[in-house]
Amino acid sequence: MEKTFKVDIQERLDVFITIKTQKSRSYIQKLIKNGNVTVNDKVVKSSYLLKIGDNVLVREPEPEKLLIKGENKPLKIVYEDQFLVVIDKIAGLTVHPVGNRIEDTLVNRLLFHIKDLSSIGGVMRPGIVHRLDKDTSGLMVVAKNEEAHLKLSEMLKEHSIKRKYIALVKGRLKEKTGTVDLPIKRKNGETKMKISISGKRAITHYKKIEEIGPFTLIKVELETGRTHQIRAHFSYIGHPIVGDPVYGGKEKEVPLKRQFLHSYEISFKHPIIDKEIKEYSMLPNDLLKTLEILRKKWKKIK
Repeated sequence: MEKTFKVDIQERLDVFITIKTQKSRSYIQKLIKNGNVTVNDKVVKSSYLLKIGDNVLVREPEPEKLLIKGENKPLKIVYEDQFLVVIDKIAGLTVHPVGNRIEDTLVNRLLFHIKDLSSIGGVMRPGIVHRLDKDTSGLMVVAKNEEAHLKLSEMLKEHSIKRKYIALVKGRLKEKTGTVDLPIKRKNGETKMKISISGKRAITHYKKIEEIGPFTLIKVELETGRTHQIRAHFSYIGHPIVGDPVYGGKEKEVPLKRQFLHSYEISFKHPIIDKEIKEYSMLPNDLLKTLEILRKKWKKIK
């Protein structure tokens, strides 16, 4: 899609197009950087100062045709407006297609239930701003258009989207509250993450809720959002997430087929309509059942 503008105000290129199109400045800067904007048939930088009478051509690439099909399967939506949606993901559901797997993902369900999704993530990740691991349940925010997607992504970088989790870890934590501030990077050739001084900074805050025998139930708040951050951090400090076979949390006495990790709260200021959004998600039945079994067992032993 092409649009041509005759310059009528002296202004920076990115500011001028933002005014004319009413789209986000970061989105426009991305178009300019990718060579989709010309001034008098020349590609210039975002900071280029326009002159009265210049001709500005803006080419917005057409979204790729989706190869991924929508699937009429359950999707729990807890908040929705014309810009974004907050969903409550079930455990066992991969967020987006990977490789040859293009079915039975969260994206397939989103495509069926939601008419418009941001195309910034490409055909494999429409609307996806951030992820939850396959076997982690709980709240995620999804973008319905490009402006919302770019602004939500920026908010994630600035740590202004608050995400809180409930987790059960092995062992008893000594402190009631604490922070794990350790850099994380991917292990060579693996999906597993590791602590490394050459990794990206990762910060996890936690608060103890309850001790249940040799386990501790905790609240966790992410300051950064690295892949497997909570799982890698607690494994490194000797308290892996219960039920997590990758990071050492597999436990025979716990009847759980996935890691005990649930995103129970997400809060942020809406990036477009300036509204405070705060949503909650109850613990799923499999996690509630696990707590019930462990409490009964360790109450008897006491």
